[in-house]
Amino acid sequence: MKESPVAAAADVAADPAGATDTDAARADTVGVDAMEAEIAKVIAAVRPAVQADRGDVELISFDPETGVVEVELKGACTSCPASSQTLKAGIERIMKDRVPGVTEVVNVGQLYFDDGTAVTL
Repeated sequence: MKESPVAAAADVAADPAGATDTDAARADTVGVDAMEAEIAKVIAAVRPAVQADRGDVELISFDPETGVVEVELKGACTSCPASSQTLKAGIERIMKDRVPGVTEVVNVGQLYFDDGTAVTL
């Protein structure tokens, strides 16, 4: 007699070792997608405060293996001496509170070429 798909699913749920690599990859992808969605929500929540000071913040990337979120601070933030405080004490703190797995938020605009000029302005 042929086993029903519902019974097969119940067997996998009862014995997680029966799950395939594809199932694990799918679960990881769903988890990463959910994290990226939560990260985007946090960026959307903090953006108005940053824009009120004539700046902006844009999500660049997220590395799920390290938990590092890369953003780019734009506008007035590029020349503001308090932008690192905004990033670490504001955006990073909120991001870590609201998105489990985030370890750090970095501004890719703070990366410099050898001649000392910012990558983005």
